[in-house]
Amino acid sequence: MGSYLRFPADVPSGGRSVVLQLRVRRFTCGNSGCARRTFVEQIPGLTRRYSQRTERLRSTLAAVGLALAGRAGARIARVLGVSVSRSTVLRLVDALPEPEFPAPRVVGVDEYATRKGRHYGTVLVDIETRRPIDLLAGPEASSLAAWLVNRAGIEVICRDRASFSAEGAATGAPQAIQVADRWHLWHNLSEAAERAVAQHRRCLRVLVPADPEPALESAPEGEPSGSPWPTGHRFADRTRSRHAAVHALLEAGHSRRSVQRQLGTAWHTVKWLADAAKPEDLFTGQWQNRPSVLDDYKPYLDDRWNAGFTNAWKLWEEIVPLGYKGYQRVRAYLQKKRTSPRPVIAPPPSPRTASGWILSRPETLTEPEQLQLKAVRTQCPEFGAPTRHVRSFATMLTDRQGERLPEWLDAVRQDDLTSLHTFAAGIDRDLDAVIAGLTLPWSSGAVEGHVNRIKMLKRQLFGRAGFNLLRKRVLLA
Repeated sequence: MGSYLRFPADVPSGGRSVVLQLRVRRFTCGNSGCARRTFVEQIPGLTRRYSQRTERLRSTLAAVGLALAGRAGARIARVLGVSVSRSTVLRLVDALPEPEFPAPRVVGVDEYATRKGRHYGTVLVDIETRRPIDLLAGPEASSLAAWLVNRAGIEVICRDRASFSAEGAATGAPQAIQVADRWHLWHNLSEAAERAVAQHRRCLRVLVPADPEPALESAPEGEPSGSPWPTGHRFADRTRSRHAAVHALLEAGHSRRSVQRQLGTAWHTVKWLADAAKPEDLFTGQWQNRPSVLDDYKPYLDDRWNAGFTNAWKLWEEIVPLGYKGYQRVRAYLQKKRTSPRPVIAPPPSPRTASGWILSRPETLTEPEQLQLKAVRTQCPEFGAPTRHVRSFATMLTDRQGERLPEWLDAVRQDDLTSLHTFAAGIDRDLDAVIAGLTLPWSSGAVEGHVNRIKMLKRQLFGRAGFNLLRKRVLLA
């Protein structure tokens, strides 16, 4: 028998590293046939074989790794006074023992993505305790069935509308009641309702918006309303500034030739500015009041413009047989119409907006939304059937009246609604589970929450999220 010194690192104190000095005994085996010649004494709860850290430091670092993963866990450990690498933190997490859970009675099943569109897995949650109890590497019905076969006490399985979960539950636990999640049912119905509204979007386009107000700008004070150069136009501002500069020099006693040299402008420009008493006189001319050869054709162009025909070339071709020839005046006249202020008209509601009114509780809609929905249903009677079916299904879902589902399906089939017929056909293939979902209090809400949590845990691992490590964090964190 001998002894030697060990120096395991312990939990830091006051931000300082702590190292224990232990003298442990080494025992020699007297049996010559024993494969191990020596045995080292371990202190229960403090040391383990080949470990450079105490048990409480290992558990502390493992808890940090479960909460923050490798990189962030190593940074926090350094703040606490322990120098450790991110790989060591992850190894301590991976070395944690498998958790033990009581036999579940109500299980929730859903898939999660490790790489969206390529790699998926399956998460199983105890709905009663709202804790994850296992992760499976793939979304196959066979792996789910194998997991369920070993747990005969399962009575209820909450799932979404995915076919793999339905097949796996039916194969692995035929005695269990399958419950389709109500949120997925409502989501599927909302998509069908939006498609039904989109088929009649023409009715939304012809709705007349209420109280359109013209967005016209008033002319600035002191400026004639007929001036082609309003305040703020860069050419008008430049002309005003040059007019002020010329008149300031002339009032100071400079001649027009002197003003030309100082400003570096042409003689006729100085004369043009000096002869005008005010800048507005420069913006008006005889051309404004001169009759145009287009005047006789402007009423025709205005009528066509108001009817929605705005192509200048096409309108010019229409008035050529009437005796007009010049194209540029037509183009300039219509361009002025395009740039002139127009009435502000609210756009018609989109199919998603209209379907949102149908899917909302009537009492939660604002008064303008109720009026718009009423106008939509008046303009397009085809909206009446989808609205009636959606609100009937909502009442059935919120009041847990699953026994009314066959009657609702028959009513849907009597109307010409292709999208709702597709939704009803999907329900027929999973009728028992949907009726149970609309009747029983169980749902997959806890499972969806853990799917979102898995996304966060996966991103924290920065590409090192192997399945075993991710599974440990999901089950133990």
